[in-house]
Amino acid sequence: MKFVLVGTAYPLRGGIAQFNATLVRTLRARGHEVHVLTFSRQYPNLLFPGKSQKEEGPAPEGLDVGAEIVIDTINPWTWWRAARRIREIKPDVVFYKYWMPFFAPCFGTISRWVRGSGARIVYICDNIIPHERRLLDHSLTRYLVGSGDAFIVMTRSVEDDLRSFRADAPAALVPHPVYEHFGRPLPREEALRRLAERGIELAGEDRPLILFFGIIRPYKGLDILLRAMPRIIKETGAGLIVGGEFYAGRKETFELVSELGLQKDVFLVDGYVPNEDVGLYVSASRVVVLPYRSATQSGIVQVAFQLECPVIATDVGGLGEMIRHGETGFLVPPEDPAAVADAVCRYLQEGLETPMRNAVRSEKSRFTWARMAAAVEDLGRGVRPEAVTADRGEGNDSKI
Repeated sequence: MKFVLVGTAYPLRGGIAQFNATLVRTLRARGHEVHVLTFSRQYPNLLFPGKSQKEEGPAPEGLDVGAEIVIDTINPWTWWRAARRIREIKPDVVFYKYWMPFFAPCFGTISRWVRGSGARIVYICDNIIPHERRLLDHSLTRYLVGSGDAFIVMTRSVEDDLRSFRADAPAALVPHPVYEHFGRPLPREEALRRLAERGIELAGEDRPLILFFGIIRPYKGLDILLRAMPRIIKETGAGLIVGGEFYAGRKETFELVSELGLQKDVFLVDGYVPNEDVGLYVSASRVVVLPYRSATQSGIVQVAFQLECPVIATDVGGLGEMIRHGETGFLVPPEDPAAVADAVCRYLQEGLETPMRNAVRSEKSRFTWARMAAAVEDLGRGVRPEAVTADRGEGNDSKI
């Protein structure tokens, strides 16, 4: 089959670009021809809260998929150029990774302009309803959803959101695959040593560390974890690594750390974490904690699982579909620092790390790129979504 992916790709950075590149490589390895059209401008600088939208230095291994830089998300003329290029390629399938309404005019318009070419339009949806809602989100989302022939969702909560816009939308549920490009888990002492060589001094080898990782925004609940830390420190002696770029709340976070007297216990790595360092932070930590206020799924869970690290998360959105409570981590109520502290203390005090790591090692085989690629293939051929997901073997009824 012949595919065109429209979306984020190297030299743009971040989890969406990494997801797209890995899926493209998987499809190519399965014998397909895959073209990639990416952005000359992904976000206007005025709307981008981070420091840079692009990778620095050479392409991370395996993530440069030879994308054609064609699309400016705020210039409709480039959308027409992209549609014309797609018609020249004559693909069987055009697919997109969709995560926020800002992209709906661009993606939805390109899809409508190529619809008469015979290509099927498939959207892989991180979110349908965004975490942080804005004016016109509903109208933009409806425009996007109306342009697709089929959809892949990664949790039931996103499927429910999709059907609130289009009840008859053909949708296959395929779990988010684990990321593969961060390497293999390392012994803790080696990870700490390598970070020290980069000038990042964390705690000594005997002090347990927990990790909060990724872009920092209010919905991710870092403040909730910080409020849980005094009790965690008192009962377990654990320290907290916060690794990620602040998109909001930097000043408030530093003030809260000071207010709670956590300056010696919270290691703030303020900035975008390079791909080559991600595995070091996870390997240096005993558990990853996601105290989110809202969620659909989380790429951070799949980073942790690939590196065989259990996850403690709030039971919001689709996180309960990704984490098996009491087996690969714990699920706790949202907005509850005491519940976060209970779970972290229990995990560390009851010696649950080894059995949970063993469970993660077994569980991560459920989240494969081959499964995602097969879904794109099948939906591109017009296979009914129920048949695509009939063998998914999902289910997580073990949470309490």
